[in-house]
Amino acid sequence: MTSSTTSALRVLVVDDHELTRCTLKLALEFQSHIKLVGVASNGREAIALVQQHQPDLVVLDLHMPIMDGWKTSQEIKRKYPQIKIVAYSAADGGKAKAQANGAVIDAFCEKGACTKSLLETIRKIV
Repeated sequence: MTSSTTSALRVLVVDDHELTRCTLKLALEFQSHIKLVGVASNGREAIALVQQHQPDLVVLDLHMPIMDGWKTSQEIKRKYPQIKIVAYSAADGGKAKAQANGAVIDAFCEKGACTKSLLETIRKIV
């Protein structure tokens, strides 16, 4: 999505914790420049929704059952390198450590950060 584009940023949220998914869903739906295209609870669901909706950006937890965020990020970037990925995780070490462990991400936001920080992180990479 370029700065000259007037359409809303299409975002997919992926997290195994229902409360986190719901909170992110509500926070993102209140942003006029963001269109939430889906919510997934694991990497497999995320891959299916990415194929279906081809979002501009994925907010992705790293620690999930079935298919974790590291593998999910690799799959998404392999098939859709243009999609931006924000790792939204409580994993220690931030972006550098996540990447060193195999995550293919564009940015990292701590789960403990305020919503404003996540929104700023999203704005910086699109």
